[in-house]
Amino acid sequence: MRILVVEDDAKIASFVVNGLKQNGFAVDRTADGEQGLLLAATTAYDAAVVDVMLPKMDGLTLVQKLRKDGVRVPVIILSARATVDDRIKGLQAGGDDYVTKPFAFSELLARVQALIRRATNASEPTRLTVGDVTLDLLSREVTRRGERIELQAREFALLEYLMRHAGRVVTKTMILEHIWDYSFDPQTNVVDVLVCRLRNKIDKEKKLVHTIRGVGYVLKPA
Repeated sequence: MRILVVEDDAKIASFVVNGLKQNGFAVDRTADGEQGLLLAATTAYDAAVVDVMLPKMDGLTLVQKLRKDGVRVPVIILSARATVDDRIKGLQAGGDDYVTKPFAFSELLARVQALIRRATNASEPTRLTVGDVTLDLLSREVTRRGERIELQAREFALLEYLMRHAGRVVTKTMILEHIWDYSFDPQTNVVDVLVCRLRNKIDKEKKLVHTIRGVGYVLKPA
């Protein structure tokens, strides 16, 4: 999953970005509203976290412009303003949720995950299962045939992405966009390396993750 963070406070931005990355998200961050609007309007994000007080364009205006242009990315608004009126203004501007500062990262993470589940109409909100592979989104446990498998953050993110698109081919570019930052070199072989690492842990027989030459990869039940 790929998240946009629009926050001008460097300390808060680092706190949010690092936390999201540690939980397997690819994260793009910008510090001003105009750049945030540009990124949100041109990139397929799974969710966005937007501060209210931003240089060049405030967060509420940013969200209003997105909604006016038909961009439906789920948005969590961050603000130090905690009154009921402020919350109402944030939601009326087009925000999907409103989090006041200071906040616990665990709460923000839970809200991001809830927004993504609602946006994707996930029938099972906490667990993905494809064949004999199960991925628990809350405990971050992966098992195959009942045996627990330890995965690093990006390996977990890749498996989650493949499982959410089970039976459909995903290209290397799609994987890059959802697991690495948008500025990552698309000519690199990091996707191939990551797929190889994942296979070595869950699919040594290569009966689960299939390579579609010249296109990408597809996850099918073994």
